[in-house]
Amino acid sequence: MAPRKAFLLRLDPAVHAALERWAADELRSVNGQIEFLLREALVKKGRQGVSESGGPRPTDSRTP
Repeated sequence: MAPRKAFLLRLDPAVHAALERWAADELRSVNGQIEFLLREALVKKGRQGVSESGGPRPTDSRTP
């Protein structure tokens, strides 16, 4: 498995608090919740490029 990329993310304290509550509701860490939301946004915008496991997605032959 490829190593995970670490980076610093600055958040408004109110945004972080809201993410903490949301993550707790879904039994995730704040980091896990942020990654989940980013993946969800990528899929929604058609820019997924990664699988749920974090690795590169295979090319879908059905893509127009």
